[in-house]
Amino acid sequence: MHSYYLFLSATLLALPAAAQTAAPLQVASPDGAVRVTVALAAGGRPTYAVRYRDAELLQPSRLGLRLAGADLSQNLKLAKADAPTKVSDSYQLQTDKRLNCRYQANRRVFRFAGDKGTTLSVVFQVSNDGVAFQYLIEGPAKDVQRLEAEQTSFRLPAGARGWLHPHAKAQTGWAKTQPSYEENYKMGVAAGTPGPLGEGWSFPALFQANKHWVLLTEAGMGRTYCGTHLAQESPGGEYGIALAQPAERTLPDAPAAPESRLPWRTPWRVLVVGNSLAPIVESTLTTDLSAPAMPAPVAVGRPGKASWSWVLLGDDKTTYDVQRRFIDYAADMGWGYCLVDALWDKQIGYDKMQELAQYARSKKVGLLVWYNSNGSWNEAPQTPKNVLFEAESRRKEFARIKQMGIAGVKIDFFGGDGQSFMNYYQDLLTDAAQAGLLVNFHGTTIPRGWNRTYPNLVSMEAVKGFEFLTFDQKNTDQEPTHCAMLPFARNAVGPMDFTPMAFSEIRGKERRTSNAFELALSVVFQSGVQHYAEVPEGMAAQPAYVQSFVKNLPPQWSDVKLLDGFPGEYVVLARQAPGGGWYVAGINGTDAPKTIQIDLTKLGIKGGTLITDGDTNRSFATRPVSGTTLSVTLPARGGFVVQPK
Repeated sequence: MHSYYLFLSATLLALPAAAQTAAPLQVASPDGAVRVTVALAAGGRPTYAVRYRDAELLQPSRLGLRLAGADLSQNLKLAKADAPTKVSDSYQLQTDKRLNCRYQANRRVFRFAGDKGTTLSVVFQVSNDGVAFQYLIEGPAKDVQRLEAEQTSFRLPAGARGWLHPHAKAQTGWAKTQPSYEENYKMGVAAGTPGPLGEGWSFPALFQANKHWVLLTEAGMGRTYCGTHLAQESPGGEYGIALAQPAERTLPDAPAAPESRLPWRTPWRVLVVGNSLAPIVESTLTTDLSAPAMPAPVAVGRPGKASWSWVLLGDDKTTYDVQRRFIDYAADMGWGYCLVDALWDKQIGYDKMQELAQYARSKKVGLLVWYNSNGSWNEAPQTPKNVLFEAESRRKEFARIKQMGIAGVKIDFFGGDGQSFMNYYQDLLTDAAQAGLLVNFHGTTIPRGWNRTYPNLVSMEAVKGFEFLTFDQKNTDQEPTHCAMLPFARNAVGPMDFTPMAFSEIRGKERRTSNAFELALSVVFQSGVQHYAEVPEGMAAQPAYVQSFVKNLPPQWSDVKLLDGFPGEYVVLARQAPGGGWYVAGINGTDAPKTIQIDLTKLGIKGGTLITDGDTNRSFATRPVSGTTLSVTLPARGGFVVQPK
């Protein structure tokens, strides 16, 4: 045994009685409102509880990990509780809800001793908007350690309700592409309700408890863990952690469950908390807790807006002539990008794509191209495929398209959340950055802060987006409530490539939302590159003031404020342009009219232009904005925007 572990064992024997019985210990946020209590329950089981001022948000909940060779969830002793320390960080984020981010928290490390010289440290960081904790495993073992289970739980108080995304069974759905986080949320369900698909609930998971709000998610995903979600069974409202399913792996012998050598640090478990929904929508904890930006070896493009033919026109229109027209469309609208989707390699070809890229650059438009990620994990047939999984092939392909003048890639149809996929995602981001390419992931896992670590990651899907409205009427019918849910959960944790805004009719479907609702989504939803669903003819048919509004939307946002709303019913929020002006937008997801009152003085708005619903749900109306208060009555499934002066 090494001398360090002999010293540690001797230290544990000499600990005072208080340390052995583990009286409750606390760590609080800088403003004192959020408090975490850590204790050692019977059987040497570590627990934590969370309060927001006088409100109980989490009752004593489990901590710990179970490895193949050591159970670090019971029979533990508290070896040491470090004194709290202050954590402070500031950084810029080009592709998310806030440009200049600042993080302040109080940090406290609790070190628990297990058997065989292994220690489990639980690192808590408590900020004014939430709680985060991660595990650090240390010990003498030199071989690879394997995780059998994570014992973390979140025990909600009685009466809590959830707004939750059902987690899908791996390798189900179209071409075996699940899980890809593309379900409708179940809203207001009692805590403890099992997931309807048999695999629990996905992160992020929103709960209301004791008139407060909690958003559960994870962040800081490295290469030694898998993506996780909430387990299927949650008796008494106590939700456990479920690891990736066995099928969620890139190769048959690749790890799905986590494995690593020691020391081993896990991702962060994150609880965004507040006495209103504003901290849920406005928090940047997902990126605050992630690794700083990797050095950029080659300059990549910037955030922006994009034209895109596929969602309304389909595969057949991925042709040279149509894509050239969409490049012209992007240039006319002042958008920085045009996305050419699947089958471009067969229906256009590499040589003609190079011509398109050169033509786009002459119009000051960057060309983005689609790829199939898959090796053997699903059956999606679209091409290009089988060129990105192997490192040598991937790097050769990225270098080739960069030389052609391509600005970025959309990579689709991943196979889940296993550790091997967490590595594959980061391999793609690293090699794309080396080539100077932007990246947008589709058919994908959720954001976990990677857009901070890899600034070339501009967006991720992980949402039932606009494309589903074209698949069947049921999805189209659910669009209003679905869109009113997303700012409070999915889009709260990172950029979301929903691909919004279509004024045109969807072939064979009856769209339920108004055109003003669709316009509002251009502000309500945030994505590092926002791909618009509307086609050139549909945009040209809109009033000049609507076209002008879309043209003048900034390519990125500096800040966000939630002004009003409730999950699945309605949302009103403001996003700040880099120049300082605040755009305001709102949508009504219900079947009844709703009147919204907005205090313009809180945003410093001293005038502007309101665009809202006209006489029909396919028309617009506009009027100047003045005074200190704005009152807008939204029809059922209607919307509005305010453009600052």
